[in-house]
Amino acid sequence: MRRRRVLFVCIGNSCRSQMAEGFARAYGSDVLVAESAGLSPALDVSALTQAVMLEKNIDLGSHHPKGLEDVNLPSVDLIVNMSGAPLPAQATCPVREWDVRDPIGGNEQLQRQVAAQIENLVMQLVLELRSQADRHRR
Repeated sequence: MRRRRVLFVCIGNSCRSQMAEGFARAYGSDVLVAESAGLSPALDVSALTQAVMLEKNIDLGSHHPKGLEDVNLPSVDLIVNMSGAPLPAQATCPVREWDVRDPIGGNEQLQRQVAAQIENLVMQLVLELRSQADRHRR
């Protein structure tokens, strides 16, 4: 079974979706190809987000915020929307909504809480995709 292309979306592509992309690449590269984008991209990935992710040995230093227009949407198999807003374009693939608080402007504790929540959600998704791959092999 081929790896699934998963797009993580938030507002600025500065915190939540960058975290999700980082965790997905670290934990699920055997079953998915992760990308992220924002509905209204920020100028940079949050320095606090980068620091909190480095605590998890995930380096986002080379990441830059992107918009949906920077993604090849027809190639995406699943969109995970954490923006809390409807996506502007009709998705041609399934969309999952994750209710994750936006940590922008928050303190380090909030960033860590959000990172832990996203890490858990990403691991659930990775395990689900692995289970699907195992069933497909049988």
